[in-house]
Amino acid sequence: MMPNMLRHPHVRSGRRTFVLTSALLIATALQVNAQGNQAIYTDYLTNGWQNWSWATVNFNNTSPVHSGSDSISVACSNYQALYLHAPPFDSSPYTNLTFWINGGSSGGQSVQVQATLNQAAQTVVSLAPLPANSWQQVTVSLAALGVASQPNMDGFWIQNSANSPIPAFYVDDIALITNSSPPVTNIAVAVTVNAQANRHPISPQIYGTAFASSNQLADLNFTMNRSGGNEETTYNWLINAHGKCADWYFESYPDSSATPGATADDFVANSKAGAAAPLITLPMIGWAPKLGPGRAIIWSYSVAKYGPQTSDDPYRTDAGNGMSSTNNGQPITWNDPNDANFPTNTAFTQGYVQHLLGQWGTSTNGGVPYYIMDNEHSIWFSTHQDIHPIGPTMQEIWTKMLATASMVKSNDPNALVLGAEEWGWSGYLYSGYDQQWSGQHGDYNPAHYPDRTTNGGWDYMPWLLNQFHQHDTSTGKRLLDYFTLHCYPQEGNVSGSDASPATALLRNQTTRQFWDTNYVDPSWINSVIMLIPRMKNWVSTYYPGTKTGVTEYNWGAEDNINGATAQADLLGIFGREGLDLATRWTTPTTGWPTYNAMKMYRNYDGNKSAFGDTSVLATGPNPDQVACFAAVRSSDGALTIMAINKQLSVSATATFGFTNFLAGSTAQAWQLTAANVITRLANVPLGANSFTNTLPPQSITLFVLPAGATPPPPVLVSGAASRTNTFDFWLEGQMGQSYALQWSSNLSSWLPLQTNTLASNSLHVIVPITNSHARFYRAQWVP
Repeated sequence: MMPNMLRHPHVRSGRRTFVLTSALLIATALQVNAQGNQAIYTDYLTNGWQNWSWATVNFNNTSPVHSGSDSISVACSNYQALYLHAPPFDSSPYTNLTFWINGGSSGGQSVQVQATLNQAAQTVVSLAPLPANSWQQVTVSLAALGVASQPNMDGFWIQNSANSPIPAFYVDDIALITNSSPPVTNIAVAVTVNAQANRHPISPQIYGTAFASSNQLADLNFTMNRSGGNEETTYNWLINAHGKCADWYFESYPDSSATPGATADDFVANSKAGAAAPLITLPMIGWAPKLGPGRAIIWSYSVAKYGPQTSDDPYRTDAGNGMSSTNNGQPITWNDPNDANFPTNTAFTQGYVQHLLGQWGTSTNGGVPYYIMDNEHSIWFSTHQDIHPIGPTMQEIWTKMLATASMVKSNDPNALVLGAEEWGWSGYLYSGYDQQWSGQHGDYNPAHYPDRTTNGGWDYMPWLLNQFHQHDTSTGKRLLDYFTLHCYPQEGNVSGSDASPATALLRNQTTRQFWDTNYVDPSWINSVIMLIPRMKNWVSTYYPGTKTGVTEYNWGAEDNINGATAQADLLGIFGREGLDLATRWTTPTTGWPTYNAMKMYRNYDGNKSAFGDTSVLATGPNPDQVACFAAVRSSDGALTIMAINKQLSVSATATFGFTNFLAGSTAQAWQLTAANVITRLANVPLGANSFTNTLPPQSITLFVLPAGATPPPPVLVSGAASRTNTFDFWLEGQMGQSYALQWSSNLSSWLPLQTNTLASNSLHVIVPITNSHARFYRAQWVP
């Protein structure tokens, strides 16, 4: 689950382009000052605006200027910005932010604009490279910036988006303006689908969730069910109890049954009843919870024993949260870990695996197929501080994983082992020891991290993969089958329930962190995450043949259509990008919009009909507005297209062009909107290779194009008498279909001539004759 933990300090963030049609306007005309506009800078800051910049700025620059006597010169190092702040105000009267900008003698700088609500950064809009030695007016809609009609707008910045210094640029005549133009309510979108391009299988294991009931699994038609999270780190299978860790006052809780392994057995039975594969987390931390007399709840941080703490269990007031109220809220590190736990080892975990084998059989005979090596170990110093107060080193985790994976493989050789299950960005790169050290010392320079230095300056996850690879190479036995990580949005309120316009726009955009190699995460991370390409690159470099998975993710707003469109976007991304496995944290409430978004991929009609299983190319202009995914379904050959209009209030008239697919005459259409009902729409008429449909705002629409009948074989018919040095013939086929023409001199070796998509039922072909040798021609249908 998403940790509540110490993170690297917030750095003003950079972000990749958020482009809205008509949202970013470049003009050369003079600004017209209408009544009601708010000036921000006209030779000086006005209307209460203040300079909060963290770039080097001069508000009295005399050359160049756009108008008046002065402009602002801005000299930026890495990610620095001109930042203007005002007391919070209602942005409703305004629709746009406008300013003039000049790239100076060099030009070409890459900068971006970002506004704030109560000093919290919102959506980014990136500008085109700045012009050299000329002024250009930029107008950015407040809607694009995520601050339209908000009660608490309080600033904006113009930021260097590069991780290096840029030449000085100049800004002048900054204002918030009103706009009487009617709002845009519809945009046109062109989507192209090529059924023969970028083809690859979509792993059915990406349709996973966590702790789902058998009824939910059957209804969703999902394939994977994960038992994970912080509490599984401290599961005592022998007495069937869990440690609640920092999630709830470090208490040891009895599960409902005293039977050994009962909770795990119930989970496996539940998963199998829902036709899903169970994923079981194996503890590695080296401690397990114990219980009091009569299976009583006990706890690690007694207030009577360790003094007053910053929070106590309201039902058991002696159980504290382990943070001393007499020591500035610092963690209590002098506690006895044996108060509510006892030490364990791999043999204890082996007993758990052997119990599961005895209860369910081996992985290839109906047993547990997937074993996960613990959970988010780099933050044990926070989530499990009562038993592991010092962040684990790289070597400690490698030693524990080596022992655990070897134990699993020795007991069930065909079982699949998953790791490292790290929580997020810092955990991908740095050990728990270094994460804790950096927070304690206020030093976030990785070159100073002691554990990283000890291990040759490696990033953490590549180092761990390399350890596995070296071991497997020397022994000839693979220990890790899936390289798995967790990923949650770190921006604003995206991971929560907030679906306000600003957060909704941010949620729409931040799914890019899974795939976009140019997208700079706008949170404290302030780097390009590109998680799936990054994982695949790490694997190919350091541990070839390992599959990739994301075993925890959640994009928030589960009860809102905005959360649903984000979930649909993510499932499409996982399939398109070739992720091997994914399990969501956790399962949304049955019937909520995000739950129904999951059904759109796997059971849209209630009969377990699903999105296709072979991904093909689908492209559109802007996935922050309309995201599209396409796949061919092997069971019936249908082409399925998932179209997600993520815009909050704008519909999209989408024209879908498809090639290399012979479709029937109509397509089925299924849709989920804010009404939160999966509805079958009227069949959509199909042209020869396209169709048009209007996508409502915040909607998920699935088009199912049935495979048409195979066209009759093409026929070549001789044309008019041959002209000098040319050969004249007709290709007769079916309009809208593609045919490849080939030639040969011996009827055995054929070479391509041309490929054509017929605009009618025939095509006139004239080819040159280059020598006196005989040539033969043939045509083949290209599906």
